[in-house]
Amino acid sequence: MSDRILQPEEERRAYERAPIVLPGRYMLPDRREFDCRVCDISAGGMSVVAPEKGVEGDNIIAYIAEIGRVEGKIARVFEDGFALELSLTPFKREKMMRSINWLEKRNEFGLTTQRRHTRVVPEKKGSEFRLPDGRSYPCEVIDMSISGASIRVGVIPSIGTIVFLGKMRGTVSRHHSDGVAIEFSDIPDMGTLSDHFGTRSAAELTTTAA
Repeated sequence: MSDRILQPEEERRAYERAPIVLPGRYMLPDRREFDCRVCDISAGGMSVVAPEKGVEGDNIIAYIAEIGRVEGKIARVFEDGFALELSLTPFKREKMMRSINWLEKRNEFGLTTQRRHTRVVPEKKGSEFRLPDGRSYPCEVIDMSISGASIRVGVIPSIGTIVFLGKMRGTVSRHHSDGVAIEFSDIPDMGTLSDHFGTRSAAELTTTAA
């Protein structure tokens, strides 16, 4: 994939921007981190309202709610932020497009982040809970939605810790008496959900999300 920065008109032709607002956090090349807000997004880039703008060409790493970790270059700066051109593999670009499509549907139906999916008890409850340093623990999924899961596990990482439930990446969003709740970094696809939680559960979850 070419590293050439798309000009605004070319970018509009390639990827349509969706007016989706999401909170996040980003890191500049000097490793300083700041909170930010995405005000529109596509599979090619996003506009970010940010307190520290950087300069054109800076490589940026960001963690965006509902989207997860993204990387890219500042394509241009404006008064209160910058436009970020995303560096994505074809696979990740496809996942990004699915996530944006779902977020647009969520906004269309007026769902909130606190009440955006019905939670279900999966057919397959057993899974693996893995920490960033590679340590893993058996766990039991108590209930889940397409955006996250509540699990029973014998280790309690700090809130905000990046963890893995099977192959799905997420962050610890809260603690409870039996373990932790995880917010997924990406919306899982049908195949991943089927592998981890059973075909019936995957169908129920994806139908609810639509």
